[in-house]
Amino acid sequence: QVQLVESGGGLVQAGGSLRLSCAASGRTFINYAVGWFRQASGRERDFVAAINKNSGWTKYADSMKGRFTISRDNAKNTVYLQMDSLKPEDTAVYYCAADVVPTTRPADYANWGQGTQVTVSS
Repeated sequence: QVQLVESGGGLVQAGGSLRLSCAASGRTFINYAVGWFRQASGRERDFVAAINKNSGWTKYADSMKGRFTISRDNAKNTVYLQMDSLKPEDTAVYYCAADVVPTTRPADYANWGQGTQVTVSS
């Protein structure tokens, strides 16, 4: 399996930007699709974005379209989530997950990072 570590979270005002990173180690990262998910306090874990092995396919939740961009640099074993025009409702712990195929369902992913906190002030 692959091990994942998220970073880049923090406190930002509404309308600002953050770039999250998901760094992988262990198994060959290029063999894995990656999804980003988020979980706000008291809520279930929701899909944010996903990307396939070679960046030829991406998927976004409707509320993130036009604001968030997922990308990957396989040479650095890292997947990124660029978040622009952030809103207070984006406040959550953001997790990355990896599996052999890209999906939008948390239950379909076998490998998870421990998350990074994103807080958007109003």
